Amino acid sequence: MQEPTVIDEGDDDIEALAASGALAGTAAQFAQPRGADLVRRAEALEAWCATRAAHGVWQYARVLDGAPEPVASVREEGLPAARGINFASQDYLSLASHPAVVDAAARALHDAGPHSAGSAVLLGNSRLSLALEQVLGAMLQAPHVTLFPTGWGAAFGAVTALVHARDHVVIDQLAHASLRQGAAAATRNVAPHRHLDCGHVRELLAQIRARDADNGILVVTEGLFSMDSDSPDLPLLQHLCRDYGATLLVDVAHDLGALGPNGLGVLGLQNMVGKVDIVLGAFSKSFASNGGFIASGSRALKRQLQLFAGPHLFSNALSPVQVAVVLESLRIAASDEGDALRADVMRNACALRAHLAEAGIKCGGTPSPIVPVVVGSEQVARLSGKLLARQGVFVNPVEYPGVPLGAARLRLQLMANHNLQQVRRAAQQIESALHRAGAVVEGVRRHQVAEVRRA
Repeated sequence: MQEPTVIDEGDDDIEALAASGALAGTAAQFAQPRGADLVRRAEALEAWCATRAAHGVWQYARVLDGAPEPVASVREEGLPAARGINFASQDYLSLASHPAVVDAAARALHDAGPHSAGSAVLLGNSRLSLALEQVLGAMLQAPHVTLFPTGWGAAFGAVTALVHARDHVVIDQLAHASLRQGAAAATRNVAPHRHLDCGHVRELLAQIRARDADNGILVVTEGLFSMDSDSPDLPLLQHLCRDYGATLLVDVAHDLGALGPNGLGVLGLQNMVGKVDIVLGAFSKSFASNGGFIASGSRALKRQLQLFAGPHLFSNALSPVQVAVVLESLRIAASDEGDALRADVMRNACALRAHLAEAGIKCGGTPSPIVPVVVGSEQVARLSGKLLARQGVFVNPVEYPGVPLGAARLRLQLMANHNLQQVRRAAQQIESALHRAGAVVEGVRRHQVAEVRRA
């Protein structure tokens, strides 16, 4: 295995970066640009992004050379490729390079070609996609499954198809953007609730039902929150929905396959398989493909989605190759091999958390393939990500709009095929990068304060 590329950057380089303005500002200041020309008014954003890219702190244009493996070659905008330990890809069970999955893709390509050639309602379905619906329905004890070309499309499409203008959405304030934007597109009656706070959900449901007994309420949450690695109390949420005549939708994109007995995720861990009104999922985290689905016990709900969920009706269906990959990945995830892969992921996640704790670094949430190191400062997270990449460790620095302002973090995503030596190296480099970045950013702040006082 080729060793990670290590690029030493001296203090002069880092100080020059700090003085360049590449660490200043956030995307929030460009979210609603003014001006009559819709194209030209984005130029200020482009100038800000270009400054960041020129100094190696623009993390949203990385390119992966090859498969998303534990050690990978990564190119950043304007920089040569570097090889390093990859904690930035979402391939929790390491199935993207699994020989059986690759073989399944090759067989589907040979037998059915690369293209679905139509919407799911216009001959885009295949023998394989119908089989996938049946496998998912049996796995989740929710027999009526609707497939979507992306997980985003499944989330946005489900909310906008089921919720009308007079209906209500009660949604966790940290729910994925696809769910929040779907809610905003469907109705003005959107009530965010405090993260994981079932008491707040109860209050909101009671307030809504006190003034509106006639319209629907969709309660939206996630099985495993992707930026925080934590989970809600699903039995209590479903109970509250029953009490107030609401419908519960749970997004299991990040936990299905990767956690729980037989890979059933948080639904399995909380004994809620077959007991949740609507289950939403994605194939892009544990199942080595794009795509998403909605599963429920209602054939009528499936009909509603088929005709009124735009991303299902008006997008090409999943390709035969994508479906074959998901089917084989599901088979592996539900097998003894899947149990072993999940054990490897959890071994890596717990080891990383333990090493970081020894260094005095706190991780958010509970053990899962996602390890969030909450930094707070966008500038520190930004610079830490650069320093880590230069030491051959790739993580995802996440800031607004991925997380709220002031809640920036380093998000690490563990794979089954990572080893403990790679995990230990990552922890050591994170400690060093956070310390160095914090010192630089604090030095810049003090310099700016001194300049203001002199002025």
